[in-house]
Amino acid sequence: MTTQTPGSTPAPLHWKLVIDAADPHTQADFWAAALHYTAEDNSALIERLLAAGALAGEATVEYHGRPAFRDLIAVRHPDDPYDPQTGTGLGRRLLFQRVPEPKTVKNRLHLDLHAGPERRTAELARLQALGAQVVREVKEPGGEWLVLTDPEGNEFCLQ
Repeated sequence: MTTQTPGSTPAPLHWKLVIDAADPHTQADFWAAALHYTAEDNSALIERLLAAGALAGEATVEYHGRPAFRDLIAVRHPDDPYDPQTGTGLGRRLLFQRVPEPKTVKNRLHLDLHAGPERRTAELARLQALGAQVVREVKEPGGEWLVLTDPEGNEFCLQ
């Protein structure tokens, strides 16, 4: 049990959403474009790790002309802070990690993108151009939205 001083508020936890992927870099490109986020540039950290012998060359790939981790990459909100020494975001982030198994069941967690009724049609066209596919349209008394999938079949909603 954690105790705290009366009247004090615990510091919020820093978090990131981790998404399993067959191809983390393709997923990062899709979601960076879909959300208008920025793919993290960890190249300075990777170069330091390679020079120190702490990272094997086969654990890296070239991504947009710079070294990147082979099995993971994150995208972050462009206005949020990040560590310039590592390129790691310190705010809203999605981290894509390579896993060997394909997606087989419905997501237990998904993103909702809020475009609003006035922008939904334009955002749908933009997301489809990036590789999203429409699964179904939902019309309920509580609202209307579209269920889509990203290039690896992960579901998300466009409201």
